[in-house]
Amino acid sequence: MLSLHPAPQVYLACRVTDLRKSIDGLAAVVQEQFQLNPFSTAQFVFCNRQRNKLKILQWDHASFWLYYRRLEQGTFAWPKAESASAHVISQRELRWLLDGLSLQQRQAHLQVNARQVI
Repeated sequence: MLSLHPAPQVYLACRVTDLRKSIDGLAAVVQEQFQLNPFSTAQFVFCNRQRNKLKILQWDHASFWLYYRRLEQGTFAWPKAESASAHVISQRELRWLLDGLSLQQRQAHLQVNARQVI
């Protein structure tokens, strides 16, 4: 089974995206609209108006990956568009979105940056 390659940065396109766009069209959005480099190691996540489909664009060494996910029931808990820029989230938050959860998981444990065992 193929799984997403973890990326140091994940960018959400909070505004609705026309998912008829493929790799070149989405890479152009990343470059022109977000002023980001589509050839970086980041993941760029796009969602449609109905919030039941998404695409993730990622550069990997010598080629692009384009992941596509379509829900048969329900919708993604996509955040409201506050601006035309991309919103940075963590890999953990991306997993929440893919599982149908919102980015605001109040019950989730906060990240601990421990330096030594007590």
